[in-house]
Amino acid sequence: MKCTTLDELLDVEYGKPGTPERDAFDKETQAFCLAETLKEERLRAGLTQQELAERIGTKKTYISRLENGKSDVQLSTLFRIFEGLGKHVSLTIR
Repeated sequence: MKCTTLDELLDVEYGKPGTPERDAFDKETQAFCLAETLKEERLRAGLTQQELAERIGTKKTYISRLENGKSDVQLSTLFRIFEGLGKHVSLTIR
């Protein structure tokens, strides 16, 4: 039985790594994962979007846009958000 790998499916749907279509897909995927992580950590901390916004000095609409992948986030703001959730952020560059 021959199984198709996820990489093979992505190659067919979005092109090989390094193509513009695949690069766009990878970028969107990373943004989605960050948004989901933010939302999960906020919920785990037992905070509403409003409470998190107040804690870090921003607006609820901004937190909502971030969690829905509708807004880019600056690195300094990302650090502030996770610090507001009692988390430490570290970056890995590969």
